[in-house]
Amino acid sequence: MSARVRITKLVNQAFRENRTSRKPKQEVSKQWNIVRGDKVQVVGDHAERGKQGVVSQVLRDQQRVIVEGINLYNKHVKGQADRGIPGRTITKERSVPYSNVNLIDPVSGQPTRIYRKILDDGTKVRVAKKSGAIIPRPEILQYRKRPINHIVTESDTLEADAWEITYTGSS
Repeated sequence: MSARVRITKLVNQAFRENRTSRKPKQEVSKQWNIVRGDKVQVVGDHAERGKQGVVSQVLRDQQRVIVEGINLYNKHVKGQADRGIPGRTITKERSVPYSNVNLIDPVSGQPTRIYRKILDDGTKVRVAKKSGAIIPRPEILQYRKRPINHIVTESDTLEADAWEITYTGSS
């Protein structure tokens, strides 16, 4: 095997090892200040700058948020002729980078940065830097996004059967 072939193989192998992902992994911030249900405003160098909306979804692994009514696009859905369903256009929201949105100050209605504070009773709260007002947690966080199914069917085990002692150890 010639030296040229060996060098080519080594270069190709090194290139394959470095090509595991196209985008570099971003460090996920440990403490997120924006949660689902917060009112935010788009800031920074973004086409939707100045618009306000409510956060509908937080994508922590991608460091992005989806805000209602912000960054809209039209999605074309193909119809099904055999079922008689026509094609249509659906307006959806795209995600916005987490760094391009700020929470809204409850006093002034302007975007603000926040810091965390522990009150005398031990509760952790978010405080607006501009006015010093406490930003409450949204009411929507008290409910699960996907509710637990509490419907009892005939295939479920009855409570009396579940608590029945069926094993007695050989003593």
